[in-house]
Amino acid sequence: AGGGYAGAATVVRDGEGGERSRGRERKKGKGSLRASRPSGAMRAVPTWIDRVHDREKLEQCIYDIAFKPDGTQLIVASGNRVLVYDSSDGTLIQPLKGHRDTVYCVAYAKDGKRFASGSADKSIIIWTSKLEGILKYTHNDSIQCIAYNPVTHRLASCSSSDFGLWSPEQKSVSKHKVNSKITCCSWTNDGQYLAIGLYNGIVSIRSKNGEEKVRIERPGGVPIWSICWNPSKDEHTDILAVADWGQRLSFFQLSGKQIGKDRALNFDPCCVSYFTKGEYIVMGGSDKQVSLYTKDGVRLGSIGEQQSWVWTCRVKPDSNYVVAGCQDGTIAFYQIIFSTVHGLYKDRYAYRDSMTDVIVQHLITEQKVRIKCRELVKKIAIYKNRLAIQLPEKILIHELFSEDNTDMHYRVKEKIAKKFECNLLVVCSQHLILCLEKRLQCLSFSGVKEREWLMESLIRYIKVIGGPTGREGLLVGLKNGQILKIFVDNPFAIVLLKQATSVRCLDMSMSRNKLAVVDEHNTCLVYDLSTKELLFQEPNANSVAWNTQCENMLCFSGGGFLNIKASNFPVHQQKLQGFVVGYNGSKIFCLHVYAMSAVEVPQSAPMYQYLEKKMYKEAYQIACLGVTENDWRDLAMEALEGMDFETAKKAFVRVRDLRYLELINNIEERKKHGENENELFLADVHAYQAKFHEAAKLYKKTGNNSRALNMYTDLRMFDYAKDFLGSGDPKDTKMLITKQADWARNINEPKAAAEMYISAGEHLKAIEIIGDNGWVDMLIDVARKLDKAEREPLSRCAYFLKKLQHPGYAAETYMKMGDLEAQILLHVETRHWEEAFSLVEKHPEFKDLVYVPYAQWLAENDQFEEAQKAFHKAGQQDEAVKVLEQLTHNAVLESRFSDAAYYYWMLSMQCLDIAREKKEKQLEMLKKFHHFQNLAELYHAYHSIQRYTDEPFSSHLPEALFNISRFLLHNLTKETPLGISKVNTLFALAKQSKALGAYKLARHAYDKLQGLRIPTRFQESIELGSLTIRSKPFHDSEDFVPMCYRCSTNNPLLNNQGNVCINCRQPFVFSASSYEVLPLVQFYLEEGITDEEAVALIDREAPKTEQKKDTWQETTIGDSQTLHLDDDMAKIEADPFTAKLSFEQGGSDFVPVVVNREVLQSMSKRDVLIKRWPKPLRWHYYRSLLPDVSITMCPTCFQMFHSEDYELLVLQHNCCPYCRRPIDESSP
Repeated sequence: AGGGYAGAATVVRDGEGGERSRGRERKKGKGSLRASRPSGAMRAVPTWIDRVHDREKLEQCIYDIAFKPDGTQLIVASGNRVLVYDSSDGTLIQPLKGHRDTVYCVAYAKDGKRFASGSADKSIIIWTSKLEGILKYTHNDSIQCIAYNPVTHRLASCSSSDFGLWSPEQKSVSKHKVNSKITCCSWTNDGQYLAIGLYNGIVSIRSKNGEEKVRIERPGGVPIWSICWNPSKDEHTDILAVADWGQRLSFFQLSGKQIGKDRALNFDPCCVSYFTKGEYIVMGGSDKQVSLYTKDGVRLGSIGEQQSWVWTCRVKPDSNYVVAGCQDGTIAFYQIIFSTVHGLYKDRYAYRDSMTDVIVQHLITEQKVRIKCRELVKKIAIYKNRLAIQLPEKILIHELFSEDNTDMHYRVKEKIAKKFECNLLVVCSQHLILCLEKRLQCLSFSGVKEREWLMESLIRYIKVIGGPTGREGLLVGLKNGQILKIFVDNPFAIVLLKQATSVRCLDMSMSRNKLAVVDEHNTCLVYDLSTKELLFQEPNANSVAWNTQCENMLCFSGGGFLNIKASNFPVHQQKLQGFVVGYNGSKIFCLHVYAMSAVEVPQSAPMYQYLEKKMYKEAYQIACLGVTENDWRDLAMEALEGMDFETAKKAFVRVRDLRYLELINNIEERKKHGENENELFLADVHAYQAKFHEAAKLYKKTGNNSRALNMYTDLRMFDYAKDFLGSGDPKDTKMLITKQADWARNINEPKAAAEMYISAGEHLKAIEIIGDNGWVDMLIDVARKLDKAEREPLSRCAYFLKKLQHPGYAAETYMKMGDLEAQILLHVETRHWEEAFSLVEKHPEFKDLVYVPYAQWLAENDQFEEAQKAFHKAGQQDEAVKVLEQLTHNAVLESRFSDAAYYYWMLSMQCLDIAREKKEKQLEMLKKFHHFQNLAELYHAYHSIQRYTDEPFSSHLPEALFNISRFLLHNLTKETPLGISKVNTLFALAKQSKALGAYKLARHAYDKLQGLRIPTRFQESIELGSLTIRSKPFHDSEDFVPMCYRCSTNNPLLNNQGNVCINCRQPFVFSASSYEVLPLVQFYLEEGITDEEAVALIDREAPKTEQKKDTWQETTIGDSQTLHLDDDMAKIEADPFTAKLSFEQGGSDFVPVVVNREVLQSMSKRDVLIKRWPKPLRWHYYRSLLPDVSITMCPTCFQMFHSEDYELLVLQHNCCPYCRRPIDESSP
C-alpha cells in the first residue's frame, strides 16, 4: 500500500574484462552501482556489474555493446578488444583480439550466425558465433559505427569519410563517400533503408544499395550522435528516433517529416535504443545515468545512475533487461520491474498502459477505452462515474458522459494543478482521498483540503464502500490490526473492531452486517459487525471479496486456489491464479500479474450445500447468481421431490422443461380441486423421473393400481406389469399382452409380437406379421388351428401362403374355407392346370376362370394349337385371332418369315373355324381365310429368298430359287405385303436367271431393279450384273419354260396373267418346296354331286379292258413307216377326263374342268388328290396327268410336294415344312 521499494540483494563484481594470463585481478565488493529510486512508474534491480581495466589498471571506456539475438551473450567494445560476456550472470566468456587500436562499435547479425567489430585501426572484423574471426576489411578512416541489415544481413560499416556495404554472399564491399563524419547508423525493420547520422547535423536516409533518398537537416548544425528506428511491427509507418548534441530528442517519418515537437533532454545524449517491441526507449549520455522514456519521448524515470558518461545502453531482446556501458569501464546490467497502477469499482477496471495511458475496461461487456495522458501516470482511482488520474504535476478527474451502465466515454471534469505525494489515491463522487503513511486527507475537486484524519498506525488498506453522494463511507485497515469506518463528511473515524494482526485486505458484506479481513498471516477472518464476534476463519488467503448480490457468500484467493464459502458450509475450492478483487453474482474479478479478468464461476457447490439441508429457496437464490443448466435441473428436481412446487416451477422455467412444468401445472390444478394427497403427487413425480418402481409402490399405496399398470405398459415394462398384476383380472391380462405385442412389433421384434397376438386372440395382426416376414411353418400352423368359421384370418393365411410360393397349403386353406372359386383361381395363377381342370369338370360354371388364362398361357408359350383349342373351349375365338395376329406381325417385323407363314396359316384355319361356328361372321371370316392363306404361301416362299440374300450360303438349288422368285413376282403385281422385298426377289431372280441361261429374263429383272431403291450392300453387285448381262444373248433357255398340263401350251417365264396359263387360264399347281409346276389339273364336280359321293365313285374304279401286250404298232403307208405306242394312245382315247380338258379357243374367261359321275368313276384314286377342307368350304379335286410323277399332299395344310422333296424335308424337320404337323400325327 505504501508503494515502498525493498531493494533486492545485489551481487556487485569488479569483473575481469581481460585475460587471466595478463594478471588481471578479480575484485569483489559493493561497487559503485546505484539502483533507480522508485518513481511510481517502475523500479530497476541491478543484476550484475563489471569494471573493465587494461593490464596497467587503467579504466577502458565502453564505447558500444551488442546482444546476441537470443539474448544469451553480450558483445562489448572495450579498448582494442572485443569482450564476450554471459548475459545471465556477467561471466566473461572470452576476450577477442584482432584490432590494433580502440574498438568503437560492435553489431550482431539478426540470424545470430556472425557479428562484427569496427575499430580506430580503420578495419572491420567479421566474427562467427563460435567466436572465430573469418574476415577483415578496411576503410580509409577510423570506423565510427556499424549495423547489420535485419533481413539480408548485409553489413553497413561507417567511417569518418565514407560508408561501405558488405554482403556475406558476394564477399565484396561497395563504398560511398560522405561530406561529413558519420556518427551513427540504423536499418529499417524491412531492411530497405539505412539512416546515417552525420556530425554536421544532417540525417541521410539511403536505399539498401547506398543511394540517398531523403535528407533531414537539423537546425543549428549540431552533431547527430545517435539514431534508431522503432522496431515495432504495430506502427503504420517507420519512425526514426534522433538524438543530437543540441540536447534534443526528435522523431521522423521515413519521408523526412517530423513527428511532433522536439523533446528537450537537458544533457548530451550518447546513445538511444528501443525495447524489442518498440514500446519504450532507453537513453544515456552526459547526465551519467540511463533513463527510460516512452516511445513518444516522455521521460518516465531513471534506470540507474553512474559515475561517468554513459556511452552506450542496449535492451536485451524480448525482455525487460537493460545494459549500460560507461566512460570509466563500467558495464551495468539491470532488470526493470514495471509496477501495476490500477483501480477497480464493481465491473469497471482502470489500469495504466505504456506508462502514459489509462485503459478503462468493462469486465462484463469486455469493452475498453483508452485515455491518453502524454505524461507518466502515477496513480489511478475509479468510483461509479468518476475516474481520477494522478500525473507528476497534476491530478485529472474524469466523468462519464451519461449514467448508462455500459457507457465507456469519459470527459475531463476537473483538473487539480498541484503536485501531491501519496501512497494511495481514492476518488468519491465529490472528493479525492489521499493517503500518505498514517495520514488521510480529503480534498474537493478544486484541490481544497476539506478534512484530515491521522491514524494510530500505517494505513495498509482503504476502500470506498458506497453511500450517498458527498457522504460516502471508507473502510480503512491499519498495520496494527485496527479496522475503521470513515465518512468523508465526518471528521471522526468509527472503529469497527481491533484485531491482533496487521490488515492486508478488507471487504464488507452486501448488508454491511459482516466484515471479512485478510491479515498478514494469510488468514481470512469473518466477523459479525453487530456483535464483533468472529464467525469463522479460513487459512491460505491473500485477498477476499463478498458477493455483491448475495449476503452470505464470499470468496477468497490464495495458494493458487479460489475458495467459495456460503453461510457456514464447508469451503468449495477450484484452481485459480492471481488475486480476487471482486465478486459480482457468478463473476469473480481476478487480477493476475498485470491483467484483470472476469472469471465465470458456477455457484454449484454452495447451491448443493443448501439443497442437502433442503433449503430450496436459499438454493434458488444462489442458483440465480449463476449455475450450469444441469445444476438448475438438479435444483428443480430436488425442489419437486421436496414438494416445493413454487421453487421447482421457477427452476424448470429456467431450463425450459415444458414436460415438468406441465406436471407441476397439473398438480397445482388438482390441488385447486381439493386433491391433497402428497404421496400421489410424489408418485407422479417419481414416474416422470423414471423411478418407476417407487412410483408403482406409491400408486398401490394410494389405491391407484390402474395408474401403475398404465405406466408400465406405456413404458413397455410388461414383465413388471405382470408382476404388479399377479393373478388379477383376465381382461387386464389380455389387454396387457396385446399392448406388449404392439410394442414388440414397433421395436422390430416381429416373432415375439406374433406369438403374443396369437395368445391374445388377435389372429389377423399375427397373420400379417407372420406373412410379412415369410414364416411359412408358423403360418400353416395358424391356418390349421383356426376354425373354418374365421374366414377373414383364413383368407389372409391363404393369401400369404400363395404369395410365399406354397400353393398346396394355400389350396388346403381355401378347401377348409369351402371357397372353390378362390381355389380354382389359385391353381390358374400357379399354372397347375390339371388340378384346375379336374375342379372345372366337377363345377363347369367356373370354366371361364380356367380356359381363358390357360389359352393365354399357351399362346405366350407358342403352343398355338392347344391355345386355339382352349380359346374355343372358353368361347374366345376372337381373342385367339388377336393373339395370333400380334404374334404374326412380330414375326414379320423380326424377319422370321417361316414363322410368319406358319402363323398366317394358323390364323386362316382359326378364321375358318369361326366361319363354321358363327354364321353371321361367315363371309368376313372366309374372306380373311383366303387372305391369310395367300399371305402364308407368300411368306413361306419369301423365307427362301430372304435366306439367300441375307446369308452367305444357301441350301436351295438354283432352279428352286428361280421358280420361287417367279412365283413371288407373279403374286406381287398388286400389293407387296409387309416385310417382303421386291428388290431381294428381283435380285435373286436376276442372278439365278443369268446362271441358268434365261438371259432375257435376267436383263428384264436388272432393268426392273434400276427403278427401285437398292440397299448399299447390293448396289455394286447389281451394277456389275446389269453390265455383264449385256454381253449375253437376248433370249431365254427353253429348258425352264413352264408348260400348261391342261392345254400343253408353253408359257413365258414372266406372265402378266400371274400363275395361270396364258392360253386356258388354268391356275398352275406348284410344289411347296421347289415351286415347280406340278402335273395336276383342278377339276370341279357337276352340280348335284356331293363330296362324299364323288369320293365313293373315285374309290369304286371302273374295270379296265384287257389290252394287247405288244404295245408297239407299225403302220406302213406308201414309203413311210410309223411306229407308235398303241396302248397309251388307246388309253388316252379311252379316258373320259381327257375329253373334259378341251375348251373353246380364243375366250378370255377361265373355263373350269367339270366332271360328271361317269368321269369320276373312270378315275383311279391314285391319280386323284383331294383337299378335304372343313365346312363351309368345298373340297378341291386335282387329277394327276403324269401318274408316274409321285406327288405327296400334307393332310393338314393340303400343300403339294414332290414326294422325294417332302420326305427329305420331313426327315430334316420331323414335321410338315409348311404347317409343322408332326409326322406321327394322324390326319384330322
